[in-house]
Amino acid sequence: MEKTLRLTATIREHTGSKAAARERKQGRIPAIVYGHKKEPVAISLDAHNLAEGLHHGHRLMDVQVGKKAQKMLVKDLQYDYLGKNIIHVDLMRVSAGETIKVTVPIELKGKAKGTHEGGVISEHTDHLEIECQAAEIPENIVVSVADMDIGDTLHARDIELPAGTRLSSPPDMLLVTCSLVAAAKAAEEVEEEAPTAPEVITEAKETEEESSEEKTKE
Repeated sequence: MEKTLRLTATIREHTGSKAAARERKQGRIPAIVYGHKKEPVAISLDAHNLAEGLHHGHRLMDVQVGKKAQKMLVKDLQYDYLGKNIIHVDLMRVSAGETIKVTVPIELKGKAKGTHEGGVISEHTDHLEIECQAAEIPENIVVSVADMDIGDTLHARDIELPAGTRLSSPPDMLLVTCSLVAAAKAAEEVEEEAPTAPEVITEAKETEEESSEEKTKE
């Protein structure tokens, strides 16, 4: 699969929540581009093309801004209150040979040996942070659980990473465990019964325009 998505951007003349809402009504997604010690630029992208690209696992993009195409990496996606539709994108300028830190999803493969003896596989995280070249971001990291017996664990340091990548997550970060069903259920019940911190009411999130100004100052 081609790893770089090609999109055409429009420079936004106006920022702020109202201007962003107008862009979305026109089928476009507001975005901010930053990085490489250049000023942040407000752009918009075709909502359908962006969503399709992200659905197919694209993280790196060739974005045409005016007459110039620039490589950009998706750093953050903001969704609506239903968590369904993208409402804003943060993009970072990169070069093809640049080494970057990215978060990559984990995909478990195989049927653990311990499940034949009443064990159950528990996934404690669904991602790893790695370092790699911008043009070589893996779609996912496959983790085989086939050899896991009851009582076995897998940590970040145990995972064989794709060639050209290096682990950035803590080596002792727990990824997968294989335990008896009763033990796993007891652990879940303890988590459910654990007291939760009191809710803290905070001020509403800053507007898009304020966020852009903050990034400009940085």
